[in-house]
Formats: sequence, C-alpha cells, structure tokens
Amino acid sequence: MFGLSLGHLIILTVVILLFGHKRLPELGHALGKGTGAFKRGLEGKGPDDEDENLPKN
Repeated sequence: MFGLSLGHLIILTVVILLFGHKRLPELGHALGKGTGAFKRGLEGKGPDDEDENLPKN
C-alpha cells in the first residue's frame, strides 16, 4: 500500500494522535525551517551573512 509498512503506519497514527490533524501543517513548517537552518549552518552561512545577490551599501 503506497510503499508504507506496518511500522510506518503505526508511527503516523501515533503522530496524528499526539499532535492532532490541525497542528500537523505547523509541525511540518517548523521542521522545514529547522532543516534549512541546519543546512545553512553546515555550509557556514549564518543569519548575519550577506547574500551575494543583495546590493552592498
């Protein structure tokens, strides 16, 4: 069934029961932002680093 095993279905059910279906989009958004920040950290780019596309004053 769509490549999901019984373990995946159990984990998905537990997550839905813990967080509720209304909070799952918020959780996904926060997870995506956290992943992006982690990748930028690995590249050595901090939030204060200048972007190459921005004009310099």
